[in-house]
Amino acid sequence: MKKALFLFTAITMVQLLGFTLSAQEKTESKALYTKIDSYLTAGSKNGFSGAISVVKKGEVVINKGYGEANKAAKTLNNPNTIFDIGSNTKQFTATAILKLVEFRKLKLTDSLSLFFKELPTDKQNINIHQLLTHTAGFSESIGRDYSSFGKLSKISQRDFFETLFASELVAEPGKKYAYSNTGYSLLGRIIELASGQPYEAFLNEHLFIPAGMLQTGYLLPKWDTKQMSHGYNRNIMETESTITYYQDAGGVNWNLKGNGGINSTQNDMLLWYKALKTNIVLTPESLKKLTTPYSYTLSYNSKTSYGYGWGVEKSENSSKRITHNGSNGTYWHTLIWYPKEDIYIVYATNANSSKVEGIAYVVAKIIFDESYIPEPIKNNVYSFMMDYTEQHSADKSKELLRLLQENYVDDFTSAGPLNTIGNLLIRSNKNLEWALKLFRMNVQLFPEDGNLWDSLGDGYKANNLKEDAIKSYQTAIELGYKDSQEKLTELIKN
Repeated sequence: MKKALFLFTAITMVQLLGFTLSAQEKTESKALYTKIDSYLTAGSKNGFSGAISVVKKGEVVINKGYGEANKAAKTLNNPNTIFDIGSNTKQFTATAILKLVEFRKLKLTDSLSLFFKELPTDKQNINIHQLLTHTAGFSESIGRDYSSFGKLSKISQRDFFETLFASELVAEPGKKYAYSNTGYSLLGRIIELASGQPYEAFLNEHLFIPAGMLQTGYLLPKWDTKQMSHGYNRNIMETESTITYYQDAGGVNWNLKGNGGINSTQNDMLLWYKALKTNIVLTPESLKKLTTPYSYTLSYNSKTSYGYGWGVEKSENSSKRITHNGSNGTYWHTLIWYPKEDIYIVYATNANSSKVEGIAYVVAKIIFDESYIPEPIKNNVYSFMMDYTEQHSADKSKELLRLLQENYVDDFTSAGPLNTIGNLLIRSNKNLEWALKLFRMNVQLFPEDGNLWDSLGDGYKANNLKEDAIKSYQTAIELGYKDSQEKLTELIKN
């Protein structure tokens, strides 16, 4: 059944994208499919949840989901599951700008002063090319796209741009690369001003519909609600689809619009690849501008470069690699395109953690190196601890600490993991004895951290140990954690 499902999915997408398969390609594809699928299937048993799509030399090698899109509904991830693609929204914004250049409604050298009135002097001559390449000098953001629980932040269009234009530049325009979400929000607004259409409406009319992408956007698609994935940050903290937040808010504000938050499916992103490759949405000249490296920065001790909404660099085999990641913390989305080799990878997860962020690059290495055997996907430390607390009684806390120190030495270097799980247990009002054990363990490991003593106070309070809670809050205050004062006052009063 699984083999038949793969063949059906592959053939469907091959027909949809207009690809053909030779007998040799089918044999090679099957072997590569097996390697990738075995790696991700094993990972799904250890917490991995998401989807992968690979096109190689015109052939859909794999297009498959793993894990659950919605745990409560038991919905499985698949090629039509809807994921938040985060900052991969930027390539749509960049493509829309180039589309307006093709329409002769703007030029890449146009300055902000052509679109916005009464600008501060230092921002008047910033141009579109600088915004596209993150060299305009704007800071990364002026506010949070989401609160810690996923709700969309509230800021009006007027307040957003007034705050942005009043902010201090982090570098002189044109002189330095500085990744900026706000720069792409500006581009989104410029698209509206130049086209006379709302941002999403322009993208939908001129990019998504021509490409056949009917499940991509913020609010305009007729979303298949059964395919909307829930988010599971580190596989432990659940949130609804971000589409739900947009609908509840009645729109998407400029903290997000233009720079992130678009939702899409694996199948739609394959259609996007076809649209770029076959010049459905851009001329060859515009596509070249989109994927040419312009601005350079040092990242992880190596020189990387940025085109228009894409990172453009050399891969391990010195070939051109066009790539970008997107995330809101819970979802992670990666696109990788090797033009010379004609390889394209789409990766999405609705349960992000440090253990799964690099999966697309692991898959790329599997494709390029036949002898490569990847390290198994490992359960992240937060999910491991949560599972342990659910499966063992609190008197096994010493054994948990031993396992953490043995198996998660690189992750267990701060107070964060224990504190996070303890607070989640209190918030959910379950396994409260475990929460107290974790907080006690943490103050023993990091006794000078007032925040941890505050958490310990919360643990005692949740377990109805008032005197111990008072002492913990007092210690937190002595260590400089002022937020404990209100809790202490309230506890003494009652």
